[in-house]
Amino acid sequence: MKDGKAPAAAASNNTTAAPQKPKPASAAKMKPRHRRVIYAFYLSVLVPTIAAAVYLFVFAKDQYASTMGFSVQSQETRSPIDLLGGITQLTGNTGSDTDILFEFMQSQRLVQNVDAALDLRSKYYQPSDPFFSLSNDASIEQLVKYWSRIVNIYYSKSTGLIEVRVTAYDPKDAQMIGQAIYDESVRMINDLSTTARNDATRYAREELQLAKDRMKRSREAIQRFRLSTQIVDPQVDIVGRMGVLNSLQEQLATAQIELDLLFQTAGTGDPRVKQVERRVSVIQKRLDSERERFSSAEGDTSGAYATLVGEYERLSVDRQFAETSYLSALSSLDTAVADAARKSRYLAAYIEPTLAETAEYPRRVIALATLAGFLFAAWAISVMIYYSIRDRR
Repeated sequence: MKDGKAPAAAASNNTTAAPQKPKPASAAKMKPRHRRVIYAFYLSVLVPTIAAAVYLFVFAKDQYASTMGFSVQSQETRSPIDLLGGITQLTGNTGSDTDILFEFMQSQRLVQNVDAALDLRSKYYQPSDPFFSLSNDASIEQLVKYWSRIVNIYYSKSTGLIEVRVTAYDPKDAQMIGQAIYDESVRMINDLSTTARNDATRYAREELQLAKDRMKRSREAIQRFRLSTQIVDPQVDIVGRMGVLNSLQEQLATAQIELDLLFQTAGTGDPRVKQVERRVSVIQKRLDSERERFSSAEGDTSGAYATLVGEYERLSVDRQFAETSYLSALSSLDTAVADAARKSRYLAAYIEPTLAETAEYPRRVIALATLAGFLFAAWAISVMIYYSIRDRR
C-alpha cells in the first residue's frame, strides 16, 4: 500500500509545479501624444495641401508662355587688298557682349522701358489671383522683382545662345512683351556697336583735330607775316630785287664804259663828261641802296631782308609739316573708320517670339505635389525630432 501511494503523490506534486501560460496582451490604446501627431499632420500637411489645391484649381488664372531665342553675333569683313582680292566674313559669338546682354535683360532699365511701352501693371493685375498677379500700384522695385517670375532667361555660355520664356495671362501680351525685350536688346547691341566704333576712331579723330589746329596756326602765322611785311612771297620778291640789281649793274657798267670813251676824246670840262659822271653817281647810289636792303633794317617792324627770308622759310617749313601731319591724320582716320565699319555686332534671332494656344502655367499638379511633399517631409522630420527628444528623457 505504501509503495502504491508514493507514485501517486509524486505525480500530484509534478502537476502542481508546471508553469502557467502567459495571458494575451490587451489591445493598444491611442494616447494623447499619438493624437497630437495626427492633429499636427492634419494642420501642417493636409489642410495646407487642400487649401493650395482649391486656390490652384479654382482661383489661379491660366498663364500662357511665349518663347524666343537669339544670340549676339560679330561680323568682320576684310578688305580685298588684305586678302589679295578675296572678301571674307568672320562671324562668331562674342562672349562679353552676350554676358552684358544677359545682365541687361534682368536690369531695372529694361523693365522700365518695357513698362513704359506696354504698361505691365495693367496686364498682370488680377484681383482674383493675388498670389500670381501684380499689384496695380506696385513700385518699380516690386516690378523688377516680379519680372524674374514672369521672364525666365536661359543662357548657355558654351554656345552663347540665349532663350527667353515670357508668361502672361493673355497669349498676345506674352508675345508683345517678348518682342519688346527683343527690340530693347537689339537697341542695346546697336549702342554697344556704336560705342565700340566711336572708341576705335576716337584717337584718330583727336589726332586729326590736333593736326588741323596746327595747320590753322601755321597758316595764320604766315598771314600775319605777309600783313606786317607786305610781302606775299619773299622768294618771288627776292627774284625781282635781284633783277633790279642786275639791271643796275648793267646800266652802271654801260655808263662807266661811256665815261671812259668820253675821257679819250674830250676833256674833263666837257658837259658830256659831267652828265655821264652824274649818271654813274646816281646809278651807283641806287645800287648801293638796293644792296643795303639785303642786310640793313627796313622800317620798324621788318628786319633785315635776309632775316625776313629766314623767318618766312621757317614759317613755310612749319606749314608744310602741319599740312603733311594733317594729311597723315586724315588718312589714319579714314583707315580707322573703314576698319570699324567692317566690324559690327548684331542680334541673330533663331526663334521669333511665339504665340501660345494652350495655357501651360501655373503647373498645378507639379506645384501641388511639390508643396505636399515638402509639408510631409517637414512634418515627418518634426515628428522624428519630437520622439528623439522624448526618448532621451
